[in-house]
Amino acid sequence: MPEEEVEGSPGETLGRVVRTLVKRRWWIVIPACTVAVGTVAVLSRVPNRYTSRATLVVVQQQVPQRYVVPNDTTDMGVALQAMQQEILSRPQLDRIIHDFGLYAKESKRKAPEQILALMLRDIGIEPIASGNAQKDLNAFNISFTANDPHTAQAVTSTLTSLFIQENLKSREEQAANTTGFLHQRMEEAKKQLEMQEQRLRDFKMQNLGELPEQQQGNLGVLTGLQTQLQATAASLSRAQEQRVYLESLLSGYRTMAAQEIPIPGLTAPAVAAHIPTPLETAQTELNRLRGERASLLVRFTPQHPDVIKIDRDIAVAQGAVERLKKSAGGGTEVAASAPVGSQTPERGADSPAIAQVKSQLEANRLEVENLQKDEKRLRESFAQYQNRLNLTPVREQQLTGLLRDYDLVKKDYEDLVNKELQSQLATSLEKNQGGRQFRLVDPPSLPVLPSSPNRLKLNAGALGGGVVLGLLLAFFAEWRDGSFHQEQDLGPELASPIVVSVPLILTPAEEGRRSRAAALQWLVGCVLIILVSAVEFYAYRYR
Repeated sequence: MPEEEVEGSPGETLGRVVRTLVKRRWWIVIPACTVAVGTVAVLSRVPNRYTSRATLVVVQQQVPQRYVVPNDTTDMGVALQAMQQEILSRPQLDRIIHDFGLYAKESKRKAPEQILALMLRDIGIEPIASGNAQKDLNAFNISFTANDPHTAQAVTSTLTSLFIQENLKSREEQAANTTGFLHQRMEEAKKQLEMQEQRLRDFKMQNLGELPEQQQGNLGVLTGLQTQLQATAASLSRAQEQRVYLESLLSGYRTMAAQEIPIPGLTAPAVAAHIPTPLETAQTELNRLRGERASLLVRFTPQHPDVIKIDRDIAVAQGAVERLKKSAGGGTEVAASAPVGSQTPERGADSPAIAQVKSQLEANRLEVENLQKDEKRLRESFAQYQNRLNLTPVREQQLTGLLRDYDLVKKDYEDLVNKELQSQLATSLEKNQGGRQFRLVDPPSLPVLPSSPNRLKLNAGALGGGVVLGLLLAFFAEWRDGSFHQEQDLGPELASPIVVSVPLILTPAEEGRRSRAAALQWLVGCVLIILVSAVEFYAYRYR
């Protein structure tokens, strides 16, 4: 006899397990088959669900950004979430449900909020990123699951169109809003710039002649005035000396005339040769004023106050010259050509020589008065320009503050103008659909195979669960069974060891019955296996 296995060894344990499985085989087969068939029956009442998918690719701006800077620089992931909130809003989903007649059965027994929850559950949006970061998003899938494949395809197509349209609409609106905001800010900056320009213009008009850019011109005018003042002073000194000479000459003439002493050899032209006539003096003054005006036009425009003032003086001097020319008559020429000594003065009247000297004295007086007026005017102008030069540093400091504010406002205005132009280009690009957009690369598919339920997995899982349940029932029944089936079962119950064992002796009839029962059990088992397999195949193939 072979050596008996030691009690508690792995071989003995495995043998007990095998004997239990053989003995309780129907405890395993029947629950497994029942669970499998029941799962098929339950799944046969569950409708198939079909999922349609579409793929959208993010196409970047077609024009290089160095030419057109986009208004929208939001990451695609953030923009997709915003569009998802807009598209999957309650009004949009209600419209889709109404248009396609979705969830007709569920709407009879569920609230609208539950229907919207079902709709959101059936919609799938799956971003496809080229990297780990959300900003690397370059495509995403849109899917919808429905009981009918055509409905799933139609709803997916609608969702795809909504995403494409919402992207174009949102980018165009954002570009338009950006342009409008920049235009408003530009108009405000323009008004501020005009105010600063007006302040600067008013300041320059109020302080004309005292501005820093006029300093060199003022220095040139001041130098010219100083030269003119010196020349005028010299001319005034000569005129005063000439006046003294004419007065002494007139005194001598009167003395000679009172004593009736003739003045031989002295004629009026001889006196005039030494003394300038009034016309010559007025003409000299007119020429001097014209020369001064020409020197001023080199530095200033004809609208400058100094040029306007000297134009008035020239007009006055020119009028004086015209009047002197008209007053000169034929009698004067005759008197000037006659010798003074040959004329005998009448009593109570001056001789021609004395009259000529008086005329020269009157011209000298007018010249002195004009020179004094010119000197006074030149000194006033000199003081005025000197004051302008003294005030130039103060005006420069004041002007610096105004220019600083003006430059800041002008720079802000120019920046806003450039930004508005760029925003207008970006808006035009978005309207022409040249910006970042979604392109449909994989149209919504028409599903042929259902996406759920996965009957193969569920049936396999149910079969496995039935087998596990049968094993648990078999071992539980074996544990509850108190009968003895082998000699080893008596060992723990008896105090003394078993010496003799009587084997089971069957009659031929009993052996036949046992053989027929075993064959019937095998037949029933095979039929159950074939039946369960057929049901599983039908459920997988035709459902």
